[in-house]
Amino acid sequence: MGNYTITVLPGDGIGREVTDQAVRVLQAIASRYGHSFTFHHALVGGAAIEAEGDAISDATMEQCQRSDAILFGAVGVPTKPGTNQQIKPERSLFRLRKGLEFFANLRPVRPFKALLNASSIKPEVLQGTDLIVVRELTGGLYYGHMEPGIPGKPSEIRETDKGYEAIDTLLYTEGEIERIVRTAFDIARGRQKKVTSVDKANVLSSSVLWRRVVDRVAADYPDIATEHLLVDACAMHLIRRPSNFDVIVTENLFGDILTDEASMLASSMGMLPSASLGTRKTEHGIFGLYEPIHGSAPDIAGQDKANPIAAILSAAMLLRHSLSLPREAEAVEAAVEACINEGYRTEDIQEEGKKKVGTQEMGQRIAAAVSQA
Repeated sequence: MGNYTITVLPGDGIGREVTDQAVRVLQAIASRYGHSFTFHHALVGGAAIEAEGDAISDATMEQCQRSDAILFGAVGVPTKPGTNQQIKPERSLFRLRKGLEFFANLRPVRPFKALLNASSIKPEVLQGTDLIVVRELTGGLYYGHMEPGIPGKPSEIRETDKGYEAIDTLLYTEGEIERIVRTAFDIARGRQKKVTSVDKANVLSSSVLWRRVVDRVAADYPDIATEHLLVDACAMHLIRRPSNFDVIVTENLFGDILTDEASMLASSMGMLPSASLGTRKTEHGIFGLYEPIHGSAPDIAGQDKANPIAAILSAAMLLRHSLSLPREAEAVEAAVEACINEGYRTEDIQEEGKKKVGTQEMGQRIAAAVSQA
């Protein structure tokens, strides 16, 4: 029995709908196991820009720091006329990751057997797939624009006498690479003991350094099999032979793209959770931010169509990593699988002969399965 504080940042679009269902399932866990969860809701993304003038306020950042974990929805919708169009909703995520030092993004991919036919990939290819992508989260191209004007990290669109040109900077330090690589090797020790490092070392200097650091770290893990793959080859093999992968470690941009591709192994982006972790520990576990990998999907927002499973499985990761409640995490995962096995499907994973349900009903059924198990 424990008391835990969770900051909930629903964000934009379908973010509120899916986080509402994740909270519903966490409340079912609290009732079943005798825990007490205190939820603090706050604005981020476009909603925060419109109400507070920034994608995330200092007060929200402080609330996050006081929590045991953060449950995040999605950000990224056009803001209303009259708001500052220079501030992007995604700034909230960048600030959370950098400010709270969440450098490691974990994205597990394990297709449910009952959904093998829902994927666009042949079931026999998917059989046995169980991998995790460990993505570096606070360096690389995405952070060149965070510090405009600082020498060595340019990111801008500028006008020249020949027209406009644009520049971004891909910068990684040896230390940034080493800490994410060690995280991947540590994870591999608890799995199938294989690490695939993904880079573009035939072209990029940053990838040459990346590969050099991986080789050095690998020497400290003689029990782990290590391989290097160029990112284009990895993109091909993820579809061709996904079951051959165990732990994939890669830089920010490559990881972002590859995990969106890998979501098709699980049939939909609405199925994949993620955890963003750093080194800070609370009294309960590793401080982290948990979110589905999908975006805000404004085209279906408010229509009860969004798949809440990725958000619910993200809540399971929260239970496991930040609250050190593995039994409860397994109960959530089992409840999700039970509902899928019973034939319940949201629109994105619907198959002929299955029972189509909306966001709320899927969340209700998973919460009920938690309570009844």
